[in-house]
Amino acid sequence: MVTIPMTTEETAPPPIEIRRLGSAEEARLCARMMAGSEPWITLKREYEESLALVEDPSREVYGAFEGGRVRAFVILSMSGAFTGYVQTVCVGAEDRSRGIGSLLMRFAEERIFRESPNVFLCVSSFNQRAKALYEKLGYEMVGELKDYLVRGHSEYLLRKTIAPLREFQPPPSPPGKG
Repeated sequence: MVTIPMTTEETAPPPIEIRRLGSAEEARLCARMMAGSEPWITLKREYEESLALVEDPSREVYGAFEGGRVRAFVILSMSGAFTGYVQTVCVGAEDRSRGIGSLLMRFAEERIFRESPNVFLCVSSFNQRAKALYEKLGYEMVGELKDYLVRGHSEYLLRKTIAPLREFQPPPSPPGKG
């Protein structure tokens, strides 16, 4: 669990707590958040498919909580060809433009860079706002997958790296952690 203050102003909102989802109800809330917002509406990802992704035991799912309420979440894949793949970042519609997505991405990068020198993600061609955020965070486009999820739209594969695979050395585990 990580607690990150959102701002240093005197009237600061409660800090954002990032932790793994802890209940089936939290998973259902995240699935509803995803299925009911863009870009997933355009990508035709409905509730049942969203819930299956959130509940996939091969994935790590972390929520951003404020005042006990899930505001956003991220799904990570730490195995396979693209170890360190950010499968989904979802911020509730009413919580966008508050920096929560950037906080989740920073958290995801820290988590992934402990085991891999690369963070990968895809962003839809029509999702210019997210693409601009990822570029601002240092991601570079490494490929385009035309008509990958839905006809007429591409998915851009993005990557952020700290070292080539052959040079990467995971940081040592803190005492008592490993």
